[in-house]
Amino acid sequence: MPPGTLYVVATPIGNLADAAPRALETLRRADVVVCEDTRTTRTLLARHGIERPTLALHAHNERAATAKLLAELQAGRSVALVSDAGTPGVSDPGALLVEAAHRAGMRVVPVPGPSAAVAAYSAAGFAADRFLFVGFLPPKTSARRQALQVLDVPWPLILYEAPHRVLACVKDLLARFGGEREVVIARELTKKFEEVARLPLAAAPAWLEADAHRQQGEFVLVLAPGAP
Repeated sequence: MPPGTLYVVATPIGNLADAAPRALETLRRADVVVCEDTRTTRTLLARHGIERPTLALHAHNERAATAKLLAELQAGRSVALVSDAGTPGVSDPGALLVEAAHRAGMRVVPVPGPSAAVAAYSAAGFAADRFLFVGFLPPKTSARRQALQVLDVPWPLILYEAPHRVLACVKDLLARFGGEREVVIARELTKKFEEVARLPLAAAPAWLEADAHRQQGEFVLVLAPGAP
């Protein structure tokens, strides 16, 4: 493993069996594993018999942790960056560390793998030559509705949403784009209670309300492309 290298490692989004061999080997050989939540990452490491030092990097300490880790890289240590699930830097912390490594002339190596956005899009079935990844919309109703006003594009939209806001978000999508446009609601991808439903926006609120469990877990929404 080349010294002074930052590895950006994708990890499973739910099913620990989805960990790729190269990702596991990178975690096994890194001098330090940088993670969003050390408890979550240690579960993954223990599952695969990996014992490595871990260090937390999250939204509340990202700048301070980045300075410390940059010093580690400059001292020749190899650093593996992971998030709680999926690919670091995609609606998760990590971009500041990657930017700092680039600016310092350090080597940055992606170790690709699971991504909730790509997994949901692959199961949506919307034929298009591009999509727009939106990530999380603003949590407040007025800001969310305002953000939706600029998203009338002729491509599928991929959104993340929290369980306590998913119903409100779907209702806002319905009000903004109309009931005939289809949406895929992907819930708990790769996990025990995974559901992937494709239906018109007009039917989406009722689908979520039909079963209390349907408003639990992690959500990816894929909205069909708009009219060209």
